[in-house]
Amino acid sequence: MSDHRRIAVIDVGKTNAKLVVVDAATGVEIAARSTSNRVVRDGLYPHYDIETLWAFFVEALTSFATSPGFDAISVTAHGAAAVLLGENDLAMPVIDYEHQYPDNVRTAYAAQRPDFAETRSPFLSGGLNVGAQIHYQKTQFPAEFSAVRTIVTYAQYWVWRLTRIAVNEVTSLGCHTDLWNPQKGDYSSLVDTLELRPLMAPIRSAFDCIGELRQPLARQLGLQRTVPVYCGIHDSNASLLPHLTSRTSPFSVVSTGTWVVSFAVGGRLDQLDPARDTLANVDAYGKAVPSARFMGGREFDLLTNGNAVEADAQTLNQVVGDQFMVLPSVVEGSGPYPAHEAILLNNQSRSAAEINVAASLYTALMTNTCLELIGASGPTILEGPFSRNRIYLSALLSLSGREVIALPGSTGTSLGAALLAGAACSLKPAAGEVVPLGEAFDAYAKSWRENVQGT
Repeated sequence: MSDHRRIAVIDVGKTNAKLVVVDAATGVEIAARSTSNRVVRDGLYPHYDIETLWAFFVEALTSFATSPGFDAISVTAHGAAAVLLGENDLAMPVIDYEHQYPDNVRTAYAAQRPDFAETRSPFLSGGLNVGAQIHYQKTQFPAEFSAVRTIVTYAQYWVWRLTRIAVNEVTSLGCHTDLWNPQKGDYSSLVDTLELRPLMAPIRSAFDCIGELRQPLARQLGLQRTVPVYCGIHDSNASLLPHLTSRTSPFSVVSTGTWVVSFAVGGRLDQLDPARDTLANVDAYGKAVPSARFMGGREFDLLTNGNAVEADAQTLNQVVGDQFMVLPSVVEGSGPYPAHEAILLNNQSRSAAEINVAASLYTALMTNTCLELIGASGPTILEGPFSRNRIYLSALLSLSGREVIALPGSTGTSLGAALLAGAACSLKPAAGEVVPLGEAFDAYAKSWRENVQGT
């Protein structure tokens, strides 16, 4: 336990970004603000609106400086980004990982990237492999790339904005970037193939205090004291960290948001299938963890048009009885069925509530497929938005036959990042027991699997 009383956490997701203050003694979020993470479509390529995000963080930090107050800062962010720094600022915009590169660029990159056996990182679409981003930026925009002096992972970019100290960190380097060799605990051969090693910032532990908030910024925020800034962590690994500190293997953690990322602590690295979006993540202690993912939050929103209608038992029974189901994949190119095109079976004039049920069951079926692929065993802990979806939770319990524990709160990423600065670990399951759905759903799930195999 550190001496910090309250820890501000910068949390940058793909869809939204937020600033949270965590009470260090309890691990509870006591203040939060959020904003959308906008993609700018002009310039060299689609890129994140970094300056708007920075203005949001500065305004939120200023607001929280006096009430509730904070005396340390930590950071968490999605991992599919690297930031190319020049002498004093960005050398190139921070590319949106959903940007699709020309076929000739992808082909050239595929010929250079290491084998899955070296990196445990599958070949993904767009810029989901950070190595693909940097290859694209270097080969397609050589004049701009010549100004690059330092490369940092995304969470650590925000540390640099706070301290002007450039570092990298292994959870961000080890999440499907192609840049990391988890067996050796060092950069992969791609770093030298792309001649990046001289540009890579020094690697520091996620737990390290990198430095103090730079004085001009501290004065701007109205702070009269020094504020330490911690190295930060990849967001899904932030969700995993509290459980690594409080549970014994085996268990699984499912972190939900735009992506549904499953970790199997005690799972099997030798059965990972790169064609089905399974991979090894690297945890905060540098250890490889079998993982799988699909864009579950994005898919759910696409299916429901963002309309979170709560369904009753009668609607659930109607959907299951009619075998109204969604076959993968709503978002193609990733997940356990990357080449499948979504099909809605028995979709005749469905209400918003029925669509919500079908989307919930689909997401549970996809999650269970991911868990099976990585050899998950023991209890499954759910955090993020789907931890509040009772139909999803019950379906996952029925499918896996293992205990399902739902954690309340918006996400576990903020708590995980706060742990780096010494916050206490507070993990209390949501009220209400998760109950299975019964035999009718078993038949529904069997039919879903048969239909998926037949497509």
